[in-house]
Amino acid sequence: MRIPSEQLPQQLKRGLAPLYTVFGDEPLLAIEAADRIRAKARAEGYSEREVLTAEQHFDWSRLTMSARSQSLFAARRILELRVPNGKPGIEGGKALQTFGARLPTDTVTLIVLPELDWRAQKASWFEALDAAGVAVEAKQVTRAALPAWLAGRLRDQQQSADDETLDFITDRVEGNLLAAYQEVQKLALLFPSGQLTFDQVKDAVLDVARFDVFDLGATVIAGDAAHLARMLDGLRGEGAAPPLVLWAIADEIRALGRVLALMEAGRPLAQALREARIWGPRQKTIEQHARRFTLPQIEAALMHAAQIDRLIKGLAKGDAWDELLKLGLRFARKPAKAA
Repeated sequence: MRIPSEQLPQQLKRGLAPLYTVFGDEPLLAIEAADRIRAKARAEGYSEREVLTAEQHFDWSRLTMSARSQSLFAARRILELRVPNGKPGIEGGKALQTFGARLPTDTVTLIVLPELDWRAQKASWFEALDAAGVAVEAKQVTRAALPAWLAGRLRDQQQSADDETLDFITDRVEGNLLAAYQEVQKLALLFPSGQLTFDQVKDAVLDVARFDVFDLGATVIAGDAAHLARMLDGLRGEGAAPPLVLWAIADEIRALGRVLALMEAGRPLAQALREARIWGPRQKTIEQHARRFTLPQIEAALMHAAQIDRLIKGLAKGDAWDELLKLGLRFARKPAKAA
């Protein structure tokens, strides 16, 4: 059974499973999930803990021996296996499949993995673990979901904030969930329980936002001009390479262009997305916004991108970051006024 990390507390209330597999791309949520599982197990008398770390050249027979061995000092124990690279290999994969089919008694097993791509999640060893217990996915908290996440964390410490204040905090902590967690905790130390005001928060929360260049394309297509400007300013301050930033934006524009060309040829949007090989979150963004754009708009944007490429290479004069912002603003929901 697979659940998102936010559903783990409810699952634990229903009772401990014999096996938990924690994985995902959000370290804070993965750490919290593992901590909750350990705390629940200890509360129910699983007092002994054994930890195995499957690094390079790990002897997978150790897992088999640990599963078969009986505790010398306690009736119940926690067996924890960490696979830092998420790649057990052929031998490890077979060992995990066998382990999932024959779980040890009087033991709660916790397997901790990093982010896994779709191929790894389809691997036989992972499917065996998923079927044998509970797979807890620590998904990245998107910007759109961050205000609700912040509101939940504030609620846990008997505080609350209005939408404007939550949006302000979101801008300050986006892309850095661990820092967001620390900033929320700081608010509990600085202010009493109850409603927080904007004035209280604006001087208390540090600007710790971090931006991923690969999120730029979705922001451009969504047409959020203010967020785009903030992202580009943040990436510039972090020393991001302009060629990579240009590629991220232009690649999304080209993908949108392929979809529009297929739609113009008579394909329904859903079919056009499939034929253009666009899936996942990228599909959702283009699906929501594709009808706002035209092929001539895409062609003009790609010509602009080519000019920026020349500028970055020193073949033209100008500020690359200014032009990258202008390129993104071509897709703003409310077009910017001409200079």
